[in-house]
Amino acid sequence: MSCLRDEEFGCAWDKKQTYKTIAPYTLEESYEVIDAIEREDFDHLKEELGDLLFQVIFYAQMAEEERRFSLDDIATGVVEKMLRRHPHVFPEGNIDRFGEPTSLTEEQIAEQWQQIKAKEKGETKASLLDDVPVSMPALMQAVKIQQKVSKIGFDWPEVGPVFDKIREELDELEEAMKEQDDLHVEEEMGDVLFAVSNLARHLRVSPDIALSKTNIKFRRRFGRIESLVAMEGKHLTDCSLEELDRYWDQAKREGL
Repeated sequence: MSCLRDEEFGCAWDKKQTYKTIAPYTLEESYEVIDAIEREDFDHLKEELGDLLFQVIFYAQMAEEERRFSLDDIATGVVEKMLRRHPHVFPEGNIDRFGEPTSLTEEQIAEQWQQIKAKEKGETKASLLDDVPVSMPALMQAVKIQQKVSKIGFDWPEVGPVFDKIREELDELEEAMKEQDDLHVEEEMGDVLFAVSNLARHLRVSPDIALSKTNIKFRRRFGRIESLVAMEGKHLTDCSLEELDRYWDQAKREGL
């Protein structure tokens, strides 16, 4: 990376990059890692993890050029954080001496983690939600917001009312559609998605991953539709909705 960024001999593309220009690639590489995991393609996962690691190295190189921090500083910082946030594993606060680990339940560990994290950040936040990045993908951000407010009791204790809320938001969306007010429709559609993501959280399902799997399933079934249509010597545009639905049902019966 140092060679790629070298002012005299480096690559023109790499030299002109900044934190902001690299950020979209980081997000893309993260999704490619998740995709490889979902497909259980571990050879591809190794490659994608390398690409993601390269993103970290890229940021570290730019920061070192600006005398901000180095890759070693990044690694040291995360080691110190893990030691600090796992006193039940590292009671002495170092990796050379484990001491006697304290037995905690998973819930107690999660609570301890949050307490330590809050102490690290101090009382500087104006809002409980200040540390939820606004740049985070919308569904993921919704779940993070819900998790935050849940910790102070602003949450339903069971899943039943969440279904009721979704129905309520769907009714409001339908009313907004009757008004033919595009902005109001957009607002109510957002409320529906927020409520659905809340249901996913209550069910301990990642809405992003669940939707991603559905996208993959749709691609697979639609690909089968394309094959069936082609086998009959037709084009997709030649088919009625009823015909396409019939092909779709066949793809489902085939287990796709």
